[in-house]
Amino acid sequence: MAQTETTPKTSSPGAAAPDERRSTGAVLAQALRGNVRQYGMLVALALIVVLFQIWTDGTLLKPLNITNLIQQNGYILILAIGMMIVIIAGHIDLSVGSLAAFVGAAAAVMMVKHDIPWPVALVCALLIGAVAGAWQGFWIAYIGIPSFIVTLAGMLLFRGGTQILLQGQSIAPFPKGFQKISSGFLPEVGPHTNYHNLTLLLGLGVLALAVLQEVRGRRQAAAYGLELLPVGFFLAKLAAITAAVAVFTLLLASYHGAPIVLLILGVLLVGFGYLMRNSIIGRHTYAIGGNEPAAKLSGVKSKRVVFLAFVNMGVLAALAGLVFAARLNAGTPQAGINFELEAIAAAFIGGASASGGVGTVLGAIIGGLVLGVLNNGMSLVGVGTDYQQVIKGLVLLAAVGFDVYNKRKVGS
Repeated sequence: MAQTETTPKTSSPGAAAPDERRSTGAVLAQALRGNVRQYGMLVALALIVVLFQIWTDGTLLKPLNITNLIQQNGYILILAIGMMIVIIAGHIDLSVGSLAAFVGAAAAVMMVKHDIPWPVALVCALLIGAVAGAWQGFWIAYIGIPSFIVTLAGMLLFRGGTQILLQGQSIAPFPKGFQKISSGFLPEVGPHTNYHNLTLLLGLGVLALAVLQEVRGRRQAAAYGLELLPVGFFLAKLAAITAAVAVFTLLLASYHGAPIVLLILGVLLVGFGYLMRNSIIGRHTYAIGGNEPAAKLSGVKSKRVVFLAFVNMGVLAALAGLVFAARLNAGTPQAGINFELEAIAAAFIGGASASGGVGTVLGAIIGGLVLGVLNNGMSLVGVGTDYQQVIKGLVLLAAVGFDVYNKRKVGS
């Protein structure tokens, strides 16, 4: 009995420190493993930005180029959000580029040929996208035809419809108000300064919301008894978020301010991010993509969820088509070519799994930005479009290969 009571005294007072350090390391390692794709792509994006910032002698992060980068890639990021949700549900959509072109053509016919006010034409165009998504979603969800086949047929159908609407010719110009969807900026308000005041206020609001969300998420995790990041790492994460938002806001505010398309992306990111994290339909989408038979046995209405995912994809494809048409200031038969490939690549680079059930809306944005910065940076340094395609293909292959490697590692 005496020996049993004296056993704990054999450990020295300092012996707990290594255990605590191992515990901290284990918590950090688990957090990194749980978000390896997202954190990995964030690090990759940061490295790519630093590389091209040096390679272009500082041109990449000039306010004018940052604005151009957002406006040039806005429609791809919109498509990537919808594509990420479709892929999470375990499907694919090859028709989004052709549908975007078809909607842009329909909007051009309405506004230019029939003088329909642009807000009315915009709403009608979004409804066309919803109907097109519902058409495809019906065949996929309720009839059971594979999404690859249905959307491949849709790609041909909408591309042909675009040619019919435009009769092989571009239609232009659009009203000034419609053009601002892609090329406009927040208005200037307040006293004259060296920065765009409204953009500064917007940046402060975004920073406050981001920090509040992080703190709230940590409190919720603590309430449920989940493991937390050490305080030091959590504070470092908040500092990194603050620095990133501050630098980005100042860059935009030193030019013309925040572009309208950035506001559209911000609303989509917040809205769909909340939907996929906190709503029932968001959780059901993950469940279907992860294990559809088990989801059905749990009472998930998989057909309705898949149908709504494609309706949503149709609306976002229509919105992307409108943004692209507004940027070109024309409805053109060549619009939308390879948009679906860019959106799919952005989703997979941003953390989607080829087998479904994995991915985030933020990851889609990160993946799209990786591609956008690669395109922009390589163009600035004079890399030919042929080599750009090779490099983007290798990046996509590496991202998917990394996902497969992680799954095998976890399985073993």
